[in-house]
Amino acid sequence: MLSDKQIIIRLTLSIVLSGLIGLERQIHRRTAGLRTHILVSLGSCLIMLTSMYVFDIYKDIASLDPSRIAAGVITGIGFLGAGTIMREKDGIRGLTTAASLWVVAGIGLATGSGFYNAAVYTSILTLAVLLVLRKVESLTLIKDGLKTRGEG
Repeated sequence: MLSDKQIIIRLTLSIVLSGLIGLERQIHRRTAGLRTHILVSLGSCLIMLTSMYVFDIYKDIASLDPSRIAAGVITGIGFLGAGTIMREKDGIRGLTTAASLWVVAGIGLATGSGFYNAAVYTSILTLAVLLVLRKVESLTLIKDGLKTRGEG
C-alpha cells in the first residue's frame, strides 16, 4: 500500500502539472481554464489512487482490474470535454480545450499510478503543443481549409 507521503506527492504533482496546462488555457481566455484543468487531473489522480487501493485490498479475495476504473475516467471526461465545444457561424470552437482536458485526465491517471516520468513529459509536450503550435497556426492562417496568408 502507498504511504500517506506518496499519496500527497501524487496528488500535488497532478495539480502542478495540470495547473501549467490550465494556466495556458486561462491566459488565452478559454472556457476551461486553470481551475477546471486542475480539478480534472486531481479527480483523475484520486480515482486512480482509489482504484489501486481497492485492488490492493481485494487482490486476494476477488479478481479485480484496476484499469477498469481508469477507463471509466477517460470515457466520462468526454462528456465534460463536449461541454467546452461550441458551434459558431465560422466553425467550431473549443476542440483544443476539450483535448487538453482529456490529456490532463490522462496526466492525473498517470500521476496517480506513479508513472511520474510519463506524466511530466506529457505535460511538457502538451504545453509545447499549446504554446508553440499556436504560433505556427497564427503564421498560416487557415480559412475554409485554404491558407490565406501570403496568397494574393
